[in-house]
Amino acid sequence: MSHPHLKPGQAILEVKDLTIALPSGGDRNTAVRNVSFTVGAGEIVCLVGESGSGKSVIAQSVMGLLPKSLPVLSGKILLQGEDITHAPLYRLRELRATRMSMIFQEPMTALNPVMTCGDQIDEVLREHTKLSPAERRQKVLDIVKEVLLPDPERMVASYPHQLSGGQRQRIMIAMALVLDPVLLIADEPTTALDVTTQAQILKLVLDLQHRHGAGVLFITHDFGVVAEVGHRVAVLRLGDMVEIGTKADVLQRPQHDYTRMLIGAVPTLHLKERPNNPDAPLVLQVKGLEKTYLDKSWFGKTRTVHAAKDVNLEIRRGQTLGIVGESGSGKSTVARCIVRLVDPSGGSVMLGGGQGPAADIAMMSAGELRPLRKRVQIVFQDPYRSLNPRRTVGEAMMEGPTNYGLSRSEALDRAKKLLKMVRMEESALERYPHQFSGGQRQRICIARALMMEPELLIADEAVSALDVSVQAQVLELFEEIRERLNLAMLFITHDLRVASQVCDQLAVMSKGQVVEYGPAHKVFSAPQHEYTRALFAAAPGRDFAFGV
Repeated sequence: MSHPHLKPGQAILEVKDLTIALPSGGDRNTAVRNVSFTVGAGEIVCLVGESGSGKSVIAQSVMGLLPKSLPVLSGKILLQGEDITHAPLYRLRELRATRMSMIFQEPMTALNPVMTCGDQIDEVLREHTKLSPAERRQKVLDIVKEVLLPDPERMVASYPHQLSGGQRQRIMIAMALVLDPVLLIADEPTTALDVTTQAQILKLVLDLQHRHGAGVLFITHDFGVVAEVGHRVAVLRLGDMVEIGTKADVLQRPQHDYTRMLIGAVPTLHLKERPNNPDAPLVLQVKGLEKTYLDKSWFGKTRTVHAAKDVNLEIRRGQTLGIVGESGSGKSTVARCIVRLVDPSGGSVMLGGGQGPAADIAMMSAGELRPLRKRVQIVFQDPYRSLNPRRTVGEAMMEGPTNYGLSRSEALDRAKKLLKMVRMEESALERYPHQFSGGQRQRICIARALMMEPELLIADEAVSALDVSVQAQVLELFEEIRERLNLAMLFITHDLRVASQVCDQLAVMSKGQVVEYGPAHKVFSAPQHEYTRALFAAAPGRDFAFGV
C-alpha cells in the first residue's frame, strides 16, 4: 500500500520562511513569523507549543483553509516541490484528499450530522475518482476495515452521533486516508479521548503511516503523545519557531528556555507517598451508589444500562480522591450523582458534618436539597460553556452567594479575595468570559465554585482542554486551594499524569464499577487489577524520561 514513487526521507512538505499576519488590534502582528521546516516521506514531525503559538494556523495554511483575515505575508509552502502558497481554490480542492488531508481535533464538529459515515467517506471518492458506485462502496468498506472499526457494514450505515468519540475519530482517519495522500496533517486528534482510545488511535496512525509511507505533520500539546509517535519535534512560541530537532534531542536535551519550561510542566507518572490523615473528618461517604438508565431503541426494545453499579467511596477533609477510567466507565455519572445534577437510582450519598449535620442527599427532594447545595460545588471541563457569555465575571461569581442570603457588598469582597487567590486581577469582575483565555476562564470557574465556601469541590475533567503549561498552573492552584482551605476534593480525569499530580486516593472505574481503590502511590506502583494495568500500559510516553 505504500507509495511506490516515494523514497524514505524524500521531502513531502517544505515550509520556507512562512509569515502569516494577524488582524490589527491584537497583542502581536503575526500569527507565525519566518517559520521553516520539512516533513519527509515516512516521517512524523510534531508541532508543539502552547495555545496561541501558531500550530493550527500553520496546518490551515498548508491545507489552504486560512480565513482572509490571516493572509500569508511572505514565505513558501511546497507540496512535493509544487508551490501551493497562493494556489487557486480549484487546485487546492484537487490537492485536498488526493495528495494531502487533515484529521481534525473534534470529529463531531468536522463530520456532517445528517449524513451517514459511509456516505461521507463515499463523497470523497465521488468527488475525486471515476470509480463506479459498487467499486466506491467496496473501497469504503475496505478503508473502514483498515482503521480497525468493528462491523464495517453497520459503521458505514451509522450517523456520527451513534458512534463513540474513538469510533468517530477512526471515521475521520478513514476519510483522510481513503485516497492515499502523501501528506497527512493531524491537528490534536487525540485530545478529547481517554487513555486507551488514545493509545489505539496513535497506534493506528503509526501503523497506517508506516504502511502508506506518507509524511505526517502531527500537532499536539501532549508531550506523552510526542514521545510516542514523533521522529522530529518543532517547538513554537507566540508564532516563532524556537527549537527543532530529533525527538531525543528536544525532549531530553532541550536547548531553549521555553522548551525546558514546557517539558518541566509535564506531570510525572512516578508518585511519591503523600501524607495522609486517617483521623480527618469524613466529608463524603458514598455507599452502594447505583445509576441505571433504560435505553429504548426505535424498535421498542428496552435495555438497562448500568452507568454506576455498587460504587463505594469516601473522602476526608484535606484529601483528594481521583477517579480514573475510560470514557463511558461511569466517572462523570458518579460526580453528577454526588452533586445531584442527576438523581441516583439507589445507594446513599452522605455529606459529612463540616457545615451542619451529616445528611444523606441521594434521595432528597429539590426543596430539601436546596440549603445543602452550597456544600458541594463542581468545576466542569469546558469553562466557556460553564459561564454565561452575557454576564460579567462579577455577576457570575456573586449570583450564588447572594441567592443564599449574602449581601452584595459581602459577596463582592469575597469575589475580590477569591480572584486574588486564583491569581486574577480585580478588574476581571467587570469583564466578560470571551475576554479571557481558556486557562483564565477555568480559574474564574474555580473562584466561582469557592464563592459558596463548599466542603467538597468536584473537578470533572477540569484541565483536559488546557495545554501543558496552563494545565500545570491550574493543577498547582487546585493543590494550593486544597491546602489553604482544607477542602475535600473529588478529581475526575482520564489523564493518568494529571491524577498522579493531585490525588491522595485513587478509584479506578470500568463499566460503571470501581475495580481498584486505594492510596494513589500504591495503585500507581503496584496495580492489582488487570484493567488498571492495561490503563497504565496505555499511557502515552510512559517509558520516556523527559528532560533527562
